[in-house]
Amino acid sequence: MPPTLKTDVIISGAGPTGLALACQLVRYEVDFIIIDKAAGVTPYSKALGVHARTLEIYEQLGLAQKAVEQGTIAGKVRLLERGEVLGQVELSNIGKGLSAYPFMLVLEQSRNEQLMYDWLKEHGQDVLWQTELEGFSQDATTVTAQVKVRSAESQTIAGKYLVGCDGPHSPVRHALGLAFEGSTFERLFYVADVVIDWKFTHDALTVCLAPHGVVAFFPMPGEKRWRIVGAFPEGHEKDEHEILYEEIEAQIKKEAQLELDITRVDWFSTYKVHTRHVDKFSAGRCFVAGDAAHIHTPAGGQGMNTGIQDAYNLAWKLALVLKHSAQPQILDTYNEERLPNAKRLTATTDRMFNLAAGKDWFVGLIRTTIFPPLAKYILSIEAVRKKFFILISQIGISYRAGSLSLHEIGGNGGDDEFEVKAGDRLPYFEIDGKNIYERLHTPKFHLLMFSDGAAVGGKLKVSSDDGAGFLGGEKEANATEARYAELVDCHLIPLDPNVAGIFGTDKPFDLLLRPDNYIGFISSDMSGNSLSKYFARLFDQ
Repeated sequence: MPPTLKTDVIISGAGPTGLALACQLVRYEVDFIIIDKAAGVTPYSKALGVHARTLEIYEQLGLAQKAVEQGTIAGKVRLLERGEVLGQVELSNIGKGLSAYPFMLVLEQSRNEQLMYDWLKEHGQDVLWQTELEGFSQDATTVTAQVKVRSAESQTIAGKYLVGCDGPHSPVRHALGLAFEGSTFERLFYVADVVIDWKFTHDALTVCLAPHGVVAFFPMPGEKRWRIVGAFPEGHEKDEHEILYEEIEAQIKKEAQLELDITRVDWFSTYKVHTRHVDKFSAGRCFVAGDAAHIHTPAGGQGMNTGIQDAYNLAWKLALVLKHSAQPQILDTYNEERLPNAKRLTATTDRMFNLAAGKDWFVGLIRTTIFPPLAKYILSIEAVRKKFFILISQIGISYRAGSLSLHEIGGNGGDDEFEVKAGDRLPYFEIDGKNIYERLHTPKFHLLMFSDGAAVGGKLKVSSDDGAGFLGGEKEANATEARYAELVDCHLIPLDPNVAGIFGTDKPFDLLLRPDNYIGFISSDMSGNSLSKYFARLFDQ
């Protein structure tokens, strides 16, 4: 038997979630081994939607622009019934002012995987393809995994932690005994990637409304390429593996009631829609992420994005424990933050999906009669458009109730005086015409000091892109500098009217960003005490 491989983190599964986790661990210089039983990245399109929050993560890897160039921006939604256009809703700039990526990008999963895999290889890393996890055990310090490589030879890998990014049938989840409860929709759904000749332009998501469901046509990169998604009627007796493509095309034409010529079929599949999530995201030194932890309806294109964000949340916490001796209890906050999000997501996508595909006659009446005119009207209201974008893009996810969000007592410089709270994602804004997130690529904590230019207290010199330090008392400053300087970048930000309006104050304040760009604390107390209190949570007994 070959000698045992040793590493810090074992990643089982090299789909979008596993690859995203590997990329983040590279940023934090954490050693890992990633395995997958497949021969390479998926050749199938699978998931399609890439949302603003994911593109913000890609931006830190230098991949956002590449993704946008390879994808198609969903410019609008076109609603049809019986072949007639009922109306159109503009989407191309729906999140203006909320993100540097105020749209939904259509980019298939295979291309997302390839982007991340190429990035890994460019940074000297690779996946152990055709390597399958056979079993594992854990004790107080180590996870020992047995894997089978392509030659059928066994190999042992010893790591400090194991993360199962191994899909909805996750062997890691099963071995850990984690519950995975939920429900299954009765109807059989289909998906097909095709080339279509028809009268409609390639700049809109086209949705055909019918009494018993919808047929949706998503524009894909490439001339006349579309993803078609729909469902067979309830009572369809064939198993999902028995469906021929010709049956899918017949159902498409029956439901859509459109003149269309499908000239090429690149890929098709049928499936049952499940909604489930684990009861907890970890057990001992092992974690689950992505589809291994939660599966839900395709409404809103949330699945792949959520898995990537699971990885983004976990990576910096693993790095803080492994590289900087933070308290291991910080890893408990992965479950604390991501489990409530999984619960909300399954509930939200269920409601959205039921509107699109529910069998109830009243739901059908809403779908075909009430919803089309209301959708165009409602989404023309700026406040509604913003709320819709915040929900669908995942930029509205917040960890305010989490233990890593420091809320000071009201009246003592705490966040009760701000519109934005600890636990929120840093709002998007521009400074001198540049996206604030462009300053936040370094994988560290970031202390943002918002000031109108008035002198406040003394300066503490810490590693800083701006050549400045954070403000605080001298004694407090020296202690903090000595202990945490390598963990924090500091940035002086002008408190202009736009920024003041976003945060709800025109007084100077400090804001600490976690490495995932969520706010750890926000405070007008410039003494430096908040920073010490925050890091004490992470490092002190």
